[in-house]
Amino acid sequence: MAEPEIRFNGFEGEWETKKMSSILIPSKIKNFTGQYAKENVLSVSGEFGIVNQIEFQGRSFAGQSVLNYGIVNYNDVVYTKSPLKSNPYGIIKTNKGKAGIVSTLYAVYKCQDNVCPSFVQCYFELDSRLNSYLRPLVRKGAKNDMKVSSEDTLLGDIVFPLEAEQKQIASYFDSLDNFIQTTMKKISSLKQLKSASLLSMFPQAGETKPRVRFKGFEGEWKSSTAIEVFKTYDERNRPDLPVLSACQDIRGMSPRSISGYDISHDKSNEITYKRVVPGQFVIHLRSFQGGFAHSSVEGITSPAYTVFGFKDNSRHYDYYWKYVFMSKNFIERLKTITYGIRDGRSISFKEFVDMDFVYPLYDEQRQIANFFRSLDTQISLETQRLEKLKQIKSACLNKMFV
Repeated sequence: MAEPEIRFNGFEGEWETKKMSSILIPSKIKNFTGQYAKENVLSVSGEFGIVNQIEFQGRSFAGQSVLNYGIVNYNDVVYTKSPLKSNPYGIIKTNKGKAGIVSTLYAVYKCQDNVCPSFVQCYFELDSRLNSYLRPLVRKGAKNDMKVSSEDTLLGDIVFPLEAEQKQIASYFDSLDNFIQTTMKKISSLKQLKSASLLSMFPQAGETKPRVRFKGFEGEWKSSTAIEVFKTYDERNRPDLPVLSACQDIRGMSPRSISGYDISHDKSNEITYKRVVPGQFVIHLRSFQGGFAHSSVEGITSPAYTVFGFKDNSRHYDYYWKYVFMSKNFIERLKTITYGIRDGRSISFKEFVDMDFVYPLYDEQRQIANFFRSLDTQISLETQRLEKLKQIKSACLNKMFV
């Protein structure tokens, strides 16, 4: 039955099966007059659609001459004959931005008058639908290149509604894409703020004060070696506690059931595992984050790891030191004593204790840490929002089309 599972009110009846050639016409317009230059070359992205190549990739990949490039106007449809991981036969996108040019590896099409150009992109955004359409039409060469003409790309069948319904659906997905893009930009801005703050709110090499500071705090930060601040802990025989693993993100130490690193082990050996309590740190064998992880939960971890914490908890705020150990500056310092952080190699506590640190008093530590925790909370919430929007879009791409 040629009707979608989900439909806007006011539309009914079956969608029509037709050839792609009935909605698109190959465009033969070339840049022979030099109307467009290398700065106007477009690329086709699976996630972001048709974008300016230099703005998107930071440089131009165009040949010496772009006179034979195809001109892409607003609302033109482009098929790129380049395989992607999820789209081995290429992708089809509609130009929703400025006019430009594309290399001869791309096929450019004009839409017929009774077709909504944005709907064409919506129709082919579901990977399975796009791949199913292109698979019978494309032959792959020895170099994984696409053997299909612009005309032959249009020989497949599509199932489209009337133009009014096309426009309604396209408008909905345009709004959804705007929400997604806005959320992505917000996440990017928050991450840039965090990265800049990690540099400006901590003293740089040879300095004893940060360049940016909260009001009410002044004076030089204290200097100590790690051995003056930290000590190791080696409590064992607690198999009643959950096994923790180090995560490659802000979570630090998490129960294996939710960490993504549910490594099998002999449960009888858990009596030898080391106890970790909230506020302590672990030097583990993974190379990410320099091999340091903070724990906000109680549990046990591999006896191969080193568990350490503060000698005087009243003078140090654990979340402050968590951000110290995650900072780019700290990880760069580790490289000088571990000969480059790499898989299977992390710093030992013996190597760590001689490192010197400059740090503020407890109240300033807490203020700095709370600022970064607030940023991380915002990043996490926006990331969850983004994933939810993507899930909604994926579900709609599946249920709002035939």
